[in-house]
Amino acid sequence: MTEKPKKKPRNYEELALEYHERAPAGKLAIRYTKPLDTQDDLSVAYSPGVAGPCRKIHENVDDSFRYTGRANLVGVISNGTAVLGLGNIGPYAAKPVMEGKGMLFKKFANIDVFDLEINQEDPDKFIEAVKSLEPTFGGINLEDIKAPECFYIEEQLQKCMEIPVFHDDQHGTAIIASAAFLNALEITHRDIAATKVVFSGAGAAAIACANLFHTLGVKSENLWMCDSQGMIHTERTDLNPYKKKFARKTKMRTLEEALDGADVFCGVSSAGLLKPDMLIKMAANPIIFALANPDPEISPELAKKTRPDAIIATGRSDYPNQVNNVLGFPYIFRGALDVRAKTINEAMKLAAVRAIAALAKEPVPEEVMAVYKTSDRYEFGRDYLIPKPVDQRVLLRVAPAVAKAAMDSGVARIHVDLEEYQERIERLLGPTRRMIRTLRKEISVSIGKTNRKPRVVLPYGQDPRILQAAKQAADGGDVEIILLGNADQILEIGAQNGIESLAGIQIIDPRKTDKEESYSEHLFEWRKRKGISRTRAHQVVMNHDYFASIMLRLGEVDALVTGVTNTYANSARPVLEVLGTGRNKTLAGVYILTSEEREYFLADCTINVEPTAAQLADIAVMTANLAKKYTRSPVRVAMLSFTSFGASKDASNLRMKEATDLAKARMPDVEIDGEMQADVALNQVLRKQEFPFCDLTGNANVLVFPNLHAANIAYKLLTNIADYTSTGSILAGLSQPANILQRGASVQEIVNMIYVSAQQGVL
Repeated sequence: MTEKPKKKPRNYEELALEYHERAPAGKLAIRYTKPLDTQDDLSVAYSPGVAGPCRKIHENVDDSFRYTGRANLVGVISNGTAVLGLGNIGPYAAKPVMEGKGMLFKKFANIDVFDLEINQEDPDKFIEAVKSLEPTFGGINLEDIKAPECFYIEEQLQKCMEIPVFHDDQHGTAIIASAAFLNALEITHRDIAATKVVFSGAGAAAIACANLFHTLGVKSENLWMCDSQGMIHTERTDLNPYKKKFARKTKMRTLEEALDGADVFCGVSSAGLLKPDMLIKMAANPIIFALANPDPEISPELAKKTRPDAIIATGRSDYPNQVNNVLGFPYIFRGALDVRAKTINEAMKLAAVRAIAALAKEPVPEEVMAVYKTSDRYEFGRDYLIPKPVDQRVLLRVAPAVAKAAMDSGVARIHVDLEEYQERIERLLGPTRRMIRTLRKEISVSIGKTNRKPRVVLPYGQDPRILQAAKQAADGGDVEIILLGNADQILEIGAQNGIESLAGIQIIDPRKTDKEESYSEHLFEWRKRKGISRTRAHQVVMNHDYFASIMLRLGEVDALVTGVTNTYANSARPVLEVLGTGRNKTLAGVYILTSEEREYFLADCTINVEPTAAQLADIAVMTANLAKKYTRSPVRVAMLSFTSFGASKDASNLRMKEATDLAKARMPDVEIDGEMQADVALNQVLRKQEFPFCDLTGNANVLVFPNLHAANIAYKLLTNIADYTSTGSILAGLSQPANILQRGASVQEIVNMIYVSAQQGVL
């Protein structure tokens, strides 16, 4: 048998060169954030109006945070003396790294960055240069500056500047390593006060880690440090002040001697320094942090082979437990900036450590799993000590924790309401989260009035996505979840997907209840003159969609979410047959598309292939009423077509014109107009210029399409090629709240629909 050729490793340096060379130049750009379309815009953005904020800031310097971008601007500053593992390659060569850092700030915490590469190795001159930039920034992130100068530079800048100065190579690494350290101690049942820690390396990161470990509770006599000359001990005469702090009175001179009986190895040094013979001498369940990059002090494979009981972390993304600074600095600065902190102090660092450590113990969302394309489940344990860098929840945990610590410790210029702040930063993760938070508030208000959670039933509970969504929603605490399916199978599949407990979730197996007879009789009575015989009712009643729909109609649950495991049509049929339509006798599938600024409601995307004028009017009215529940903006309805306002006598245009008149008559309090092209609906300047008679006083946010083809194509195009997220489809027009997802729905989309349906169920 021919051996399968090994996959050729990717040449990341070549890929990076091509990536960085692409137009436009660089990895960062500047965009303006206020309108600049009219003469008035120009007059207030610049002369003469700009004099107003200039005067205010002259009177009170802190108003610069209010009237300029300083409140959200960080300077990423380096002199290029210690770039990655490349050493002193200078400020020009450091710029790609600093731009990359800026990208991470923006991507993960929406913080703007100017990267500044200063051609100055003299520490005092470098300090003067950075100090002079204080009026520009809300915070300073020092980067890639060699030790020991980096310690002196940071200390002096912190003394003379009234904004946070944070050397990420020190504190970022220390914070993430400390979170992993705390969790590793918990897993191995160690007492931090009795834990012996040995460091390989005595540079910026190692010393910062040692300091933070000590603050967390490691005793001074249990902290041992080695540099390139061996053990740091009291008889050495070559130690700088920062190393002297860790000098121990001892006869030991080597890393190997220090590791005898050690609990923890923390390497921030060079590849291959930790040998198997050294590892063997360590205590049971040794904790190995081999953080040298790109090649660790010992490879995880060799470490595991030598000590199968070891817990291992590295700085690499291709191994478990990556100690990655991106878990820290964006969110630490986010919290610091939002309370206008004067510094990032020890309390704020510790708050970040504990928030990151705690998050690792929570269930991991499906969207995190999807990024890593692995069948393994991430759950708290030896191979999952800290969250993954792409986990968006880090923002929601770390930034508020840091902000609170800043306020509590007295370094914040302003105080924020933490609940409101949590809601504000959640918007950074996408507009859909903003909408879901609003829905959950309404559900919470209802629970307060009725003392009862809304009950949502999900058919086909054995599907892993449904299980994970059910668990996430149940853990949220404001919805009662009922899964349909075989309990043993659901529990087994849950365990396979890292869900050890389904506490708080009710599982109903339709075939193991006494409901079949009564449910089939109900179904027969409801449908006996609509195509269902008694025999047929008995045949279909155990189908999950029929069973769940009957539960809803009988009031045994408040809402239904289905469609994930079946085609839309097959899922919709039982729902429609059992529940029927409301007063309008028309149904519509509505998708909510959300951007950073606003929401759009598209209809009908799933039900009516060629709706009549009367049906289109129904769809417009139902969608407008739906929009009122989910947007704070005025509802404006555009009846869309391929021409505007009578330009064509095509039958579809005439139908849309008739539908517009019908809808206007039924909703005189809502702006509705048509027929019109999509650009007219969404471009106020064009509308005022060409069609000043149009009833829309602003751009439309409810878009009613002439047929299913146009609506379905539009929402799928927008969600795939534009920066919109979709929620839906929401079934408007049903007598009770039941909603049908597409088969490819993600876990988060299911969770979102659970909350949408639950909110409908309590209104």
